[in-house]
Amino acid sequence: MKEVLQLDVDGNVNNMKSRGLGDSIHKFTKATGIKSVVDRVSKGLNIPCGCEGRRDALNKLMPYDNKFKLKNK
Repeated sequence: MKEVLQLDVDGNVNNMKSRGLGDSIHKFTKATGIKSVVDRVSKGLNIPCGCEGRRDALNKLMPYDNKFKLKNK
């Protein structure tokens, strides 16, 4: 698995280079505040949201190297 490189050290998620669709969705939800709401609700219900698993799956399925990987691994 490729490592996400952070271009700036200020902690801003928008400075990270996206590996695929999952990283782009993560950036969008973090910038709009959706991620913080989901985190609060999942913590309040004591249910893990599964965001990182979906993010990794989407990055593997639709990477930004112009190849779609539709095989099961």
